[in-house]
Amino acid sequence: MATNQTQDGEMDDVDLVSEVEEDEEQEWGDWNTDDDDGEGDGLGSDLLLCLFCDLKYGSSEALFEHCNSTHRFDFGGIRKTLELDFYGCFKLINYIRSQAAENRCWSCGFTCQSKQDLQNHAHEAFSFKDTVLPWGDDRYLKPFMQEDPLLYSFGEDWEVEDEDTTSDNKITELIDFERICIDDDNTVEGPLFDFNTASENGRAESASAFNSCLNGMNPYQEVKVSSVDVNKSGLPSDMNSTNKDLEVSFAKVEANEIKNVNKNYFGLYSSFGIHREMISDKVRTDAYRQALLNNPSLLRGATVLDVGCGTGILSLFASQAGASSVIAVEASEKMAAVATQIAKDNCLLCSGGPSEGTSQGTGVMKVVQGMVEELGNCELIQPHSIDVLLSEWMGYCLLYESMLSSVLLARDRWLKPGGAILPDTATMFVAGFGKGGTSIPFWETVYGFNMSCIGKELVEDAARVPIVDIIDSGDIVTNTVVLQSFDLVKMTPDEMDFTSRIELEPLTENPTHYSSDSLCKTTWCYGIVLWFETGFTSRFCKDMPIVLSTSPYTPKTHWSQTILTFREPIAISLGSTASDTLAAVGTDACPAVKVHLRISIARAASPHRSIDISLEIAGIAPDGRKRSWPVQIFNLS
Repeated sequence: MATNQTQDGEMDDVDLVSEVEEDEEQEWGDWNTDDDDGEGDGLGSDLLLCLFCDLKYGSSEALFEHCNSTHRFDFGGIRKTLELDFYGCFKLINYIRSQAAENRCWSCGFTCQSKQDLQNHAHEAFSFKDTVLPWGDDRYLKPFMQEDPLLYSFGEDWEVEDEDTTSDNKITELIDFERICIDDDNTVEGPLFDFNTASENGRAESASAFNSCLNGMNPYQEVKVSSVDVNKSGLPSDMNSTNKDLEVSFAKVEANEIKNVNKNYFGLYSSFGIHREMISDKVRTDAYRQALLNNPSLLRGATVLDVGCGTGILSLFASQAGASSVIAVEASEKMAAVATQIAKDNCLLCSGGPSEGTSQGTGVMKVVQGMVEELGNCELIQPHSIDVLLSEWMGYCLLYESMLSSVLLARDRWLKPGGAILPDTATMFVAGFGKGGTSIPFWETVYGFNMSCIGKELVEDAARVPIVDIIDSGDIVTNTVVLQSFDLVKMTPDEMDFTSRIELEPLTENPTHYSSDSLCKTTWCYGIVLWFETGFTSRFCKDMPIVLSTSPYTPKTHWSQTILTFREPIAISLGSTASDTLAAVGTDACPAVKVHLRISIARAASPHRSIDISLEIAGIAPDGRKRSWPVQIFNLS
């Protein structure tokens, strides 16, 4: 809301009150609903903007009728088919506006060159039945467009099945949260619903304070959200007839979810079975052991912090390597007690430590129970007092579980300037896999019977859900490309969310996938496989650098690999195959010589600790023609 300010830059309260009173006198009946073509200067700012073009309408019924007839978007039909409730429709509208702002088809994910091309691209919506809805993420509860009246009027024309549940009630639920105040040192002041200016097609021109709060903050950061006047912040004034400030706090919902997920997460790690699996992973455990025991110039006499110690195995190695002090931090109360007992039983527990009981040894190891995020005032760990920060934080697809943010927080809070992080690098890789990487071959012949229908159905399911499994290196059909690299010494938590563009080409070193006919060197790529390596590099491990790899070309680990299956396989060729210039790229008649991928990985808003992966695919023909496939969305949780 525009406010008058004095020359000193302070708000003129009298003028502000007058302006608010003047605004409240305006009735909804003042809207100009006659000029539906969206032209001229007489348009009211509260007319409903089409989801796909610049036309405006006076009612949601008229707008959705236009969307159906012109843009082939049947809002009512989709709502009924998918049984969307108010929140589902609310998120769908915000999702479509966000996609249209990028000239991207909301249904198939195809990116057009212009707004007009997007309108020409309009087609019937794909079936989302029994699939993860791309707008299901709670981030779409945040209005994409400033002051979007469609968000509080789209329910005015539909039949309300539950008389006690109206759109007004739902809007009130969205905004009427009580204020949350967790930590006075982390406060976000100001109107969170100031979405700044937006263009006609709904593209946000600048990030708001609200966006910074919800999307930019550390997942564990504690937030205090002050009361917010939302009378002119995208909601109608008649919803605030008492002129009270409405308190907005989506952060409370997030905080409660994080608390519950963390409780379940650390409860899972209280089971000894998962620790046996990790310790039994020889590739994993030996890599850490060698990095610690074979680098005496780094460990001898050092103060070591082990983040997420579990049984304390890495802390035991550090103690054995000659560290002068080892502080093992573990969030699980049960496992912290277990690690303490193990250190005591091996005469490595430091007497006078925080644990109960007496120790016969004069060890160097101390165990601290609690999350890193909750230990800011821990007297045992002084700021910037740690020589070596140690952690085994990696999850499936490297970033699942989002523990890396805890390591980075510990780094910034406790590591000495120039201190070491083990491991200090992480790299993600991607390659394409063939038919053998799917379950199709198994079901093609089962004791002489054809059960291929099962394999086909399983592949269809795999195109919606990521699979964590071992891929045989012989099933890789493309080159291997670096997807993303992380330097744990320098990176920020925001870098955990990224988008990378890569190019895959058919693998020439493995001819077993190709036809014996020299004129036909075509194979099929059924999807991509992701894996990672972490490095204990010579930056800190000068005596013996170590690499921990989860590659399909190296011995298997408990991390396996992460498999993302295409909706349909893509024919790829070594490039010398004659192709039909009229055939679709990626088919047997016109194999692709390159596959372009745009892969985005981000920490999911819900559930906490999971990650979202989006996959955009394009095949390139020998003559340069390009074919794009609908975007695929995966959630690893």
